[in-house]
Amino acid sequence: MSTTALEVSGLTVRHGDVLAVDGLDLRIGRGETVALLGPNGAGKSSTVGAVLGLLRPAVGSVRVLGRRPADAVRAGCVGAMLQHGGLPGDARVGEVVHLVRSSYPDPWPLEDLTATTGTGGLLGRDVGALSGGQRQRVLLALALAGQPPLLLLDEPTSAMDAEGRRAFWTTMRDLAARGTTVVFATHHLEEADAVADRVVVLAGGRVVADGASAQVRSAVGGRTVRLTAGRLPDPLPGVTAVDRQGGTVALTTTDVDVTLRALLAAGVPLADLEVRGASLEDAVLTLTGGTR
Repeated sequence: MSTTALEVSGLTVRHGDVLAVDGLDLRIGRGETVALLGPNGAGKSSTVGAVLGLLRPAVGSVRVLGRRPADAVRAGCVGAMLQHGGLPGDARVGEVVHLVRSSYPDPWPLEDLTATTGTGGLLGRDVGALSGGQRQRVLLALALAGQPPLLLLDEPTSAMDAEGRRAFWTTMRDLAARGTTVVFATHHLEEADAVADRVVVLAGGRVVADGASAQVRSAVGGRTVRLTAGRLPDPLPGVTAVDRQGGTVALTTTDVDVTLRALLAAGVPLADLEVRGASLEDAVLTLTGGTR
């Protein structure tokens, strides 16, 4: 059995005159949890659409578990939660779940499915009465109804509160532990940092970084020195940017030791001192030109 869940080769997608994906190459192994990151228009949703067979590439190919996207979807190999996914408004949740499960030859057992997705208490509720977070949980249950080995998520937690997001990612970790490949596009970079085995950063329809979160963060130079201080000497060696918010100052520096020695030499007390490397958000902003 192949160890590859998803293989994208030279993928190019156009929307009229707009080049959405530009010769993208991507290989994702079975059981990986991968975050697709980048600003609006980077090509994340178009890539997901091509993997699902919803968009026809202008150039290139996509293989999902060794099959063409449409064949993989028909075989129940792929589950998806799309950013603008809808539910029938004139039905109960249980009716919709039953309908979707009945379309698969080997559906996920209902009790386990509802326990995994937190939808057990929603089956008797009208779809139109669901909150945004509840709708997302139901959409997840539908995506998982066929026990797909590959799950694609496009901004899955956009309608959820903090508690709902935590519960959602706990579910994703459980699925990954069962061997499910999870690929998700998100603007919540702290979620990607905490959950993903690997992050793929897109800009202009191309991959600009690919690796573990720590690798992507370390590829961006500079660290941040944060402290409580009044007036600072100017210039400060190593410092490339200064951000002051009230009495707190954040110094972006290429050399922490040199910057701290200069502060001490100038008699600046190092109150509330904090030194940290680049965050994943810092790295993505740098790699994509400063926009999310």
